Amino acid sequence: MKALLITAVLWVGLMAAEAPQAPNTLTAKEKKEGWKLLFDGKTSKGWRGAYKDNFPEKGWLIEDGSLVISKTDGSESTHYGDIVTDGEYSDFDLTFDFKLTEGANSGLKYFVVEESPKPKGSAYGLEFQVLDDDKHPDAKLGRNGNRTVGSLYDLIPAKDKKANPIGQWNTGRVVSKGTHVEHWLNGKKVVEYERGSEAFRNEVAQSKYKAPSYNAHGRFGEAPKGHILLQDHGDRVSFRNMKIKTL
Repeated sequence: MKALLITAVLWVGLMAAEAPQAPNTLTAKEKKEGWKLLFDGKTSKGWRGAYKDNFPEKGWLIEDGSLVISKTDGSESTHYGDIVTDGEYSDFDLTFDFKLTEGANSGLKYFVVEESPKPKGSAYGLEFQVLDDDKHPDAKLGRNGNRTVGSLYDLIPAKDKKANPIGQWNTGRVVSKGTHVEHWLNGKKVVEYERGSEAFRNEVAQSKYKAPSYNAHGRFGEAPKGHILLQDHGDRVSFRNMKIKTL
């Protein structure tokens, strides 16, 4: 009987050790390291509409522990609108899960500045592209694949990446420390650059962001701090496990 009890205890302990972490939670280790949840899985706390005081009344849904933007007609930031964090960030490590529907387009932006007057379309910021590369036409636009999933949108293409099939979760990560920025997709670094460097500014000069309107209050992408933004691009996309640690 004693041997059976010991075996049972060891089995329960092993099962607990192997159990996957629940979405939208922090482990004791993560809490100790300074990680914070940007989305609690239940409410819109910490978020509001871009250029607004409150969270959108419709379009953005909380379903099964996910923050979901509803599908409309595929246009950029014209229906339910983008959402941004209440807080602004400079040096940070950010991770998030995203799940695409077929042909979908969205994005996670950082160093987002709400310009005045409000520009047409999405708020300005650097973007981790979230896209169905096979079915959305944006993947073939831009230069050298710099509008594909994981890329620094319209600036630097993601390299040697592996995205999971449509309908499955992917994990994105953005690390920003000083001027150095990295994009990670499913545990692999796919983009690396220096904000404000000559190489970065050369990329901006060849992109859609070269227009003067994108530089009304300083050079594009070089704000000292900014909000995190989730984009409404008229397609259904889900987000969860959004965590951030200041560096």
